[in-house]
Amino acid sequence: MYVEINLLSIAVVLFLLPLAGALIAGLFGKQIGRSATHWVAITLVGCSFLLSCYLFAAIVLLGHPPVEGVIYNWVTTGNYHFDVAILLDHLSVTMLFIVNFVSFMVHIYTVGYMADDPGYQRFFSYVSLFTFSMLILVLANNFLLLFFGWEGVGLVSYLLIGFWFKRDSAVDGGLKAFIANRIGDVGFVLAIAAVLTYFNSLDYHTVFNHVPAVLGQTIRILPHIHAHVITVICVLLFIGAMAKSAQIPLHVWLPESMEGPTPISALIHAATMVTAGIYMVARMSPLFEYSPAALSLVLILGATTCLFMGFLAVVQQDIKRVIAYSTISQLGYMAVALGASAYDVAIFHLMTHAFFKALLFLAAGSVIIALHHEQDMRKMGGLAPYMPITYLTFAIGALALAAIPPFAGFYSKDAIIEAVHLSTTPGAHYAYLCVLAGAFVTPLYIFRALFLTFHGKKRHEGAVNESPWVVLVPLIALAIPSIIAGGMLIGPMLFSTPHLLGDSIFVLPQHDVLTAWAVDYKGAQTMALDASHTLPFWLAVSGIAAAWIFNMARPEWSDMLKKRFSWFYEILIDKYGFDKFNQVVVVQGTRRLGEFFYKVCDLMMIDGIFVNGSGRFIRLFARVGRHLQTGYIYHYALAMLLGLAVLLGWFVLGF
Repeated sequence: MYVEINLLSIAVVLFLLPLAGALIAGLFGKQIGRSATHWVAITLVGCSFLLSCYLFAAIVLLGHPPVEGVIYNWVTTGNYHFDVAILLDHLSVTMLFIVNFVSFMVHIYTVGYMADDPGYQRFFSYVSLFTFSMLILVLANNFLLLFFGWEGVGLVSYLLIGFWFKRDSAVDGGLKAFIANRIGDVGFVLAIAAVLTYFNSLDYHTVFNHVPAVLGQTIRILPHIHAHVITVICVLLFIGAMAKSAQIPLHVWLPESMEGPTPISALIHAATMVTAGIYMVARMSPLFEYSPAALSLVLILGATTCLFMGFLAVVQQDIKRVIAYSTISQLGYMAVALGASAYDVAIFHLMTHAFFKALLFLAAGSVIIALHHEQDMRKMGGLAPYMPITYLTFAIGALALAAIPPFAGFYSKDAIIEAVHLSTTPGAHYAYLCVLAGAFVTPLYIFRALFLTFHGKKRHEGAVNESPWVVLVPLIALAIPSIIAGGMLIGPMLFSTPHLLGDSIFVLPQHDVLTAWAVDYKGAQTMALDASHTLPFWLAVSGIAAAWIFNMARPEWSDMLKKRFSWFYEILIDKYGFDKFNQVVVVQGTRRLGEFFYKVCDLMMIDGIFVNGSGRFIRLFARVGRHLQTGYIYHYALAMLLGLAVLLGWFVLGF
C-alpha cells in the first residue's frame, strides 16, 4: 500500500511540476529575468522527466502492478461521480517517458533558438503548460479528465502556433489549427456522451468491463437506419483522433502550424499533440476490437493519409513543411497499425518516431538559425562542411525515417508493413499497397531535403557557423535513440511475454497479427541482416537513389518530369484542393450561412416580424379600434343590436 501511494504521489508531482514552471514563467518571468526563467522551466521539466523514468522503471522494468487512484472528486451529480483520477500502467508510463524526454530536450533547445526573441518568458510558459496538458491526457483514467487534457493541448497549441501574433500567417495558422481541432472535438464530445448514456460511467475500467453487455445494442442514426452502439462510439472517437493526429481530411491544420517557432514544431509534431489521437485509440482497444467497421475505417484512412501526404512532402520547398507533411504521413502509418489491431506496433512506431522526428525538426531549426531564419531549401545548399554536427544528426534522422537498418525507424516501420500484410481486416490489401509505396516515397522526400540543404552548390550569402552547444546537445541526445531504440525495443514491445505494454492493450485472438508474425521473427539483429531480402528495403534504397538522381546528379530530369506530368504536379502544389475546398465550402459557406441567418432569421423574422411587427400590429389595431369609439349613442345602440342578432342567430341555428 505504501508503494502504491508513493507512486501516485510521484505521478501527481510529475504533472504539477510543468504547471508550476508555466505559472512562474508566465506570471513572474519579467520580474525574475530571462536566465532565471529558463533555468526554472528546464529544471522543473527535467525533474518531471526523472520522475517519469522512475515510474517507467518501477512498473515496466521491475514489474510493479498498475496503480490507479483518485486525487479528488471533481463533480457529483445524482448517481454519477466524476473524479480527477490517474492510471499508472505500462502504456501510460511509456508515454510519460516519451513526452517528458522530448519536452526536456525542446526546453533546452529553446534557450538557443529563442535567445533574441522578446517573448522569451512567454514561450517557456506556453511550452511548460503544453507539457502539463499532455501529461494530464496520458495519466487520465476516465474520459472526462482525458477530455480536459485533450482540450488543454488544443488550446495551448493555438497559442504556440500563433506565438508571433504580429504575423498574419501565424494568426491564420493558429486559428486554422483551433477550428480543425474543434471539428474533431464535436465527434469526441458526442462519443463521451454516448459512453455515459450506455455505460453510466466514464471510468475506463468500468466501461471496458461492460462492453459485452452493450455489444448487442443498436442506436438509430437516421429513420430506419440503425448501427451498433460500439461502432458509433468508436467512429466518433476516431473523428476526434483524426483532427488531433491529422488524418485526411482533418489534416489541413498541421502544415500551417509551421508558422510557430521551430521548438514547438518539434514538440507538437514529435511525441505530444499529434500522437494524442494514436494514444487514445490504443487506450480504447477494448472498444475498437469489437467494431470491425471502425477498424476498417481507421485502416483505410490511415493508409490514404500515409501515401498521399507523403507525395505532398516531395514538392515542398520549405524545409519545415517537408518534415510537417512527413509527420502526417507517419501518423498515417501509426493509424494503419491501429486498424490492423497491431496497437503495440503503433505505439512502437510512435516511440521511435518521437525520437527521429524531433531530431529532424531541431536539426532543421539549427539550419534556420545559421541562415538567419531562412527556411527555403532553394536558398540553402553546401552546408555540410560548415555545420558537421547538424548535418550528421539530420542524416541520422533521415536514415531512421527512411527505415534503413539498423536505425530505429526500420524496425517500427517494417513491423507495420508486416502487420498489415498479415491482417484480415477489410481494407488491408489496399493499406498494404499504400504502406509499400510509402516505403519508397518517404526516403525520396527526406533525402531530397537533406541533399538540397547540405549538399551541392552554396546558394546562400554570408558566413555560416555551427549552432551553439545549447542547440547541439539536444540533437546529439535525440540522435542516440534514433539509432538504437528500434533494435533495443522491438523484442520487448512486440514479442516478449508479457509485452512491454503489458495488459494495457486488448486484442481479440482473431485479430492478433503479432502472434502470427512471431513464428518468423528471429531477433532484431537477424531482422536487420535479412533486410536486403525484403521488398521494403529495396524500395527505401530506390527512394534515396531517386532523390540523389533528380536533385543532385540530374536536376534537369526533375524539371522534365514536372513539365511532362504538370497536371499531377499542379494537383500536389494545390494540396489536392483541400485548402480551396475549406476556403470555399467551410469558410465562405459558413460566412454565407451566417449572413443568411442574420438577414432572414434575425433582421427579417425576429426584428421584422416578432419585434417591429408586433409593434406595427398593435399600432394598426389601435388605429382601427379608435374608429369604434365615436361617442354617438346610436352607433353603440346599433352595435348592441347587431351583437344581439348574432347571438340569437347562433343560438337558433346551433340548436
